[in-house]
Amino acid sequence: MNFGLIIVGDEILSGKRQDKHLAKVIELLSARGLALAWSHYVGDDPARITAILRTAFESGDVVFSCGGIGATPDDHTRPCAAAALGRPLALHPEASELIMARVRLMAAEKGWPDDPEHPDTVHRLNMGVFPVGAEIIANPYNQIPGFSVGDVHFVPGFPVMAHPMIEALLDSRYAHLHGGAAQVERSVVVYGSMEASLTPLMIELEARFPPIKVFSLPSVDHPVHGRHIELGVKGRDGQALSDAYAALLDGLRNFGAELGPEMVRP
Repeated sequence: MNFGLIIVGDEILSGKRQDKHLAKVIELLSARGLALAWSHYVGDDPARITAILRTAFESGDVVFSCGGIGATPDDHTRPCAAAALGRPLALHPEASELIMARVRLMAAEKGWPDDPEHPDTVHRLNMGVFPVGAEIIANPYNQIPGFSVGDVHFVPGFPVMAHPMIEALLDSRYAHLHGGAAQVERSVVVYGSMEASLTPLMIELEARFPPIKVFSLPSVDHPVHGRHIELGVKGRDGQALSDAYAALLDGLRNFGAELGPEMVRP
């Protein structure tokens, strides 16, 4: 299965807050031999959020959506998920119990009202209003849950909450996939060549070794290698990767390229 990530919030796009989700999700997946296939940033625009979520639900991918599941006017993710699915919203019974437990705890600590009919409590219960048929995702930080519909999972925008929730899903629901996308990269530094000149070789290698991807990372001001291209192949470790890399080196030598250090990355 492919993994995708959606990050919701004007504050990310405006620069008021720096995104911490993309790098962390890549790290969590990589530690389990998995990889992120795609990601989207989207502001607090209901039409755009709905369109992206509709694509996510239809993709068949495992998707994590971070942000916008609160109950303030700029939190659109829950109603947008319902719209994308064509389902109504309803208060999830288990979410209601968890939220009320949190309300009672806060009331005991701070003297707040814990009446389920109190306007403040009703507002808090809105955070448990999910598309009909959703399952909850436990939130160990403050017990206010996220929710899942199929393989699309909705967690808060706060990293301290979102990241443990995503990690728990990976280690429970998707434990059977661990190691399924582990890749190895093998590459070599190439001096004095242009990408355009090396492109035919890259195309030939991808045609000869279909499971393998070829990549090119040019640099113009590297502190050690200066202007160069890191040219390599990536894929599952095995004979196809070894054969593709050997063919890459042979092709570069036949081309007369000046080669530098070679690298292997898990």
